[in-house]
Amino acid sequence: MGTMAILLAMLAPRAMAAVGIVHLFEWRFDDIAQECENFLGPRGFEAVQVSPVNEYAVIGGRPWWERYQPFSYKIASRSGDENEFRQMCERCRKAGVKIYVDIVINHMTGNQPAGTKGTAGSDATTTDKYYPAVPYSKENFHATCTVDNFNDVNNVRNCELVGLHDLDQSQQYVRQKIIDFLNHLIDLGAAGFRVDAAKHIWPADLQAIYSQVKNTVYDQQRPFIYQEVSDFGGEAVKREEYFPLGHVTEFRNGRELSRCFSGQNALKWLKNFGTPWGLMAPEYAIVFVDNHDTQRSDSSVLTYKRSKNYKMAVAFMLSWGFGTPRVMSSFFFDSSDQGPPHNDDMTIKRVGINPDNTCYNGWVCEHRWSQIYGMVEFANVAKGTQMSNFWDNGNNQISFCKGNKGFIAFNLENYDMNVRLQTCLPSGTYCDIATGFKLNNSCTGKSVTVSYDGTAQIFIGSNAPDGFLAIHQNSKI
Repeated sequence: MGTMAILLAMLAPRAMAAVGIVHLFEWRFDDIAQECENFLGPRGFEAVQVSPVNEYAVIGGRPWWERYQPFSYKIASRSGDENEFRQMCERCRKAGVKIYVDIVINHMTGNQPAGTKGTAGSDATTTDKYYPAVPYSKENFHATCTVDNFNDVNNVRNCELVGLHDLDQSQQYVRQKIIDFLNHLIDLGAAGFRVDAAKHIWPADLQAIYSQVKNTVYDQQRPFIYQEVSDFGGEAVKREEYFPLGHVTEFRNGRELSRCFSGQNALKWLKNFGTPWGLMAPEYAIVFVDNHDTQRSDSSVLTYKRSKNYKMAVAFMLSWGFGTPRVMSSFFFDSSDQGPPHNDDMTIKRVGINPDNTCYNGWVCEHRWSQIYGMVEFANVAKGTQMSNFWDNGNNQISFCKGNKGFIAFNLENYDMNVRLQTCLPSGTYCDIATGFKLNNSCTGKSVTVSYDGTAQIFIGSNAPDGFLAIHQNSKI
């Protein structure tokens, strides 16, 4: 192999062993470690995406977005310090769960008031682009200009996104600081990275950085890299530019599924959901219904605030098997700037766990909704199977099989679904994982009886709180 071929092989997207990244947005490291051990590992989640862990500006009111205004690359955030990060990685690894860190390497802060401190206590003169804790000075940044023309690739990648001082990653000095940061995270146990604002960084600069990042400590594999690139078409920056480097966030997935499951587009059209809809090739796609940004900035995207429709959209994503799915786990919010639940001293509140697996203390924990963690199991059971026997009523009732491993049906009509359908499963009685789960060889929710010919009578009431029914080989009693 030539040098470039070897490099591209190193950077090529790495397949995940199991199904499902969960974004534990703004969680404390000690809570994440406990969640890996008690819930995520046993439930078959592959990895956790953690919020940015490096030092960032302490901003009045503590909005969530302060994490995206770096002061330095010291591991010091509201989630915990470096030692707590290391312990979390180790405990999660032992539970079979990987840690993917949301990294902010496009920029540092915007202009902050004099005297603003970082979460590790560092100082910076942000108006002069001087960050002594790195150190970076004005010479390490692009000239001040505003990202305001998405038809100009130079404007998108060399100017300041919403006033955030834009690093010049073409400089070897800047690259090395970022490489050292990523390698330190690898040394501490990180297994991969979500690259924030990758759309605003030149792919050649990212390639130079990624190529110098170490293999992971625990399994000596290339780190799993996925890059934030929003591309709905018609702009200068194309998602395809980032495919040789790693996975890419597929924002169209959430927008299109939200349209379908909020009633704006008939479910019957989902029969060929994927690349025919304009989505990227599945081997590159990180798919999700919502994320921490779109929850707050895109009113067309479904979130926990419309729980029935949201559960249906997530269930479809996890059952359909297109791309690598990421599940959102939120905190309740009323305003777009609102930060995580906190104590009087502004420390982040512990995640409270109820007996029924749901959360309290201001945490939504969608990944702990039985319909969603049940569908993560469905995705793991059905992994590698093909969709078959797609059925629709001509509008908003659909069903399909996943090989001979799973069957799922959806009803978004204003009348009941009551029809005999092919499930592709062996005969027997199965627990519907939308309404409950299998416990001691019985069902806590509805059961479905599959006949010798693989068919079953499928009933989903129009007023059902979940809107779907799902069975798989492991839910058979």
